Amino acid sequence: MYADIIIDISHEKVDRTFQYRVPESLADRIQVGTQVEIPFGAGNHVRKGYVVGLGEKAEFDPGRIKDIAGIAARGVTAQSRLISLAWWMKERYGSTMNQALKTVLPVKQKIRQKETRLIRRLISADEAKEAAAEAGRKHFSARQRLLLALADTEEIPWQVAANQMNVTLSTVKPMVEKKMIALESETVLRNPEIGGEKQGVRVALNGQQTRIVSDFADRYDKGVREVSLVYGITGSGKTEVYMEIIDHVLKRGRQVVVLIPEIALTYQTVMRFYRRFGGQVSIINSRMSAGERYDQFQRAEDGQVRIMIGPRSALFTPFSDLGLIIMDEEHETAYKSETSPRYHAREVAVHLASMTGASVVLGSATPSLEAYTRALRGEYRLYTLSVRARPESRMAAVQVIDLREELKSGNKSIFSRRLQEAMVQRLESGQQIMLFMNRRGYASFMSCRSCGEAIRCPHCDVTLTLHFGQKLVCHYCGHESPVPQRCPSCTSPYIAGFGTGTQKIEELTRKMFPRARVLRMDMDTTSKKGGHEEILSAFAQGQADILIGTQMIVKGHDFPNVTLVGVLAADLSLYTSDFRCGERTFQLLTQAAGRAGRDELSGEVLIQTYNPEHYSISCAAGQDYESFYRQEMVYREVLRYPPVCQLLAVFASSGVEEELNRAMEDLKTWVTEWTGDGELQLIGPAQATIYKVNDIYRKILYLKHENYDILIQLKNNMENRCRQAGWHGQVAVQYDFA
Repeated sequence: MYADIIIDISHEKVDRTFQYRVPESLADRIQVGTQVEIPFGAGNHVRKGYVVGLGEKAEFDPGRIKDIAGIAARGVTAQSRLISLAWWMKERYGSTMNQALKTVLPVKQKIRQKETRLIRRLISADEAKEAAAEAGRKHFSARQRLLLALADTEEIPWQVAANQMNVTLSTVKPMVEKKMIALESETVLRNPEIGGEKQGVRVALNGQQTRIVSDFADRYDKGVREVSLVYGITGSGKTEVYMEIIDHVLKRGRQVVVLIPEIALTYQTVMRFYRRFGGQVSIINSRMSAGERYDQFQRAEDGQVRIMIGPRSALFTPFSDLGLIIMDEEHETAYKSETSPRYHAREVAVHLASMTGASVVLGSATPSLEAYTRALRGEYRLYTLSVRARPESRMAAVQVIDLREELKSGNKSIFSRRLQEAMVQRLESGQQIMLFMNRRGYASFMSCRSCGEAIRCPHCDVTLTLHFGQKLVCHYCGHESPVPQRCPSCTSPYIAGFGTGTQKIEELTRKMFPRARVLRMDMDTTSKKGGHEEILSAFAQGQADILIGTQMIVKGHDFPNVTLVGVLAADLSLYTSDFRCGERTFQLLTQAAGRAGRDELSGEVLIQTYNPEHYSISCAAGQDYESFYRQEMVYREVLRYPPVCQLLAVFASSGVEEELNRAMEDLKTWVTEWTGDGELQLIGPAQATIYKVNDIYRKILYLKHENYDILIQLKNNMENRCRQAGWHGQVAVQYDFA
């Protein structure tokens, strides 16, 4: 048996392993991730390394291969597992080892250790509410947020107050002086059962929830470690199921990672876990400094916390005995890394679980086609929640409004007549409204306002993208055409670039409803630290009647007084240059529809579109995932897109356009020469969506094959050839499995 070993992880050039022989005396103790001692170099100095691969084949003369000297004192550590994971990610996704290590390991420099602090309420809950009202009248918004939160629970960790509620020391100092609150320092984490009557209290589960928890617990206790998909409609109580499952795993002495998309990582969400599990919980997010994130990982490695909540980077928490990974809203694109290694958190979670003997639970109201297909094939265990958790909460009534008819009747406003009427009714009733502008991506496309057709590429089933108002370009095959004066389908002159911003919507809303209190939530209004929470808190507390926003307003938020959701332009994500645009549209519209009527008040959702016949829109209106899945899979099968086929995108970039073109032709030739089974499909090379950025030119080559392993072999072959090519110094190549 031979072992592939990384010698020095602190060195920049770690993109190779060294092969050593495994002595028979150590064969049963060495596994991937084991830290070992090996003789290295001409002097055979003993160095420490990590095993990242095992095999029976010698890569060179067996007589020259040295034996492993022994196993390091600590053997397999949390860090060694992460290093093994980094090697797997490097091999699978085509990055350098250094890039993979920087992804999975927390920053090495440790900032000065901070004390664990706690904010404790010293006044009654009613007094806290009165003080919050007074703070609101004086426009002390941060103080008001803190007091309202303390009215619900006696204690709040300083970390939560600072990171999730934007509270500073200057906010709490006056309240400490008035003996309304106490700011306490802790050196040891508190027992989660102490401190607050709501802490540790369970929510009563319904029949469906109970069956899922019982089945999971039974299988877990029998040693079954698998991937499960909880497919539950919006409001069906997936979070309560997660917490019961977490509780079961914690009682077995193991640890848990909970992944939540950054956009949904709100104070409201996090506090649900804190109220149940108290000081066992820690969080990370992008608003923390590198040092703060390091501290949270250090606490996990030291055993001070047992649950880590955060975005995809929380996956790399150095737990010593990870027993469960939960991935909420598993369909979200935020789980896919945009930088090398371009990993998907779902794939990495499944591999990490196999390394640690953990289970994986995925959850979504609109599962990705990849996850749902695997569940139907039996690769994942499928659980279904088909009713809302609260008996008094009913699914909202959904109506699709044809904007073509609005145009014919003379209404050129972004607000249909039905939406205007519904908004007037809600404002008169004191109920709240959410207006959602479906803007995932911002590339303009040309659409006809008479027939609703968008101009598509004649060679690919994607829309052409409008470039600077002068030409239409396909970002998949490079086809170009001039901007037409009339619609190619119906010859109507009403054809133009499609796109309206949230700022414009806010302006029109204020003009149409001058007495309404309006909030806008988009990248502009949430750029400062705490911006998300400030806007959402104000809306939750009834400080605004209308909330206007992009997709960030429809992610898991629960506002009982919202009874109307208006989707202003469902087409905006339907015609982007992405084969998943129909899936993205369905998911966003379904999530948006789930925001209305989440309490006793009935809800209504109005979806405005120029293409009401499209199945993504009609299925979202009916909250019919199964019907959407069937129709979308036909499209994927015809065009051989994932999950029917696997897709590898090869990105090349260079500051010298001629070198880029030569490199892409070399890549294309290598793929063509590859002797496979004839099932490989090659598309391109084509220019990237934005061809030139900062004087760097970019092109893409697409490869399709049903077998993922074939594409990995091709990727490995291209990596080897790129290293030998004369253009490698001038051309950068990256790989992305779509």
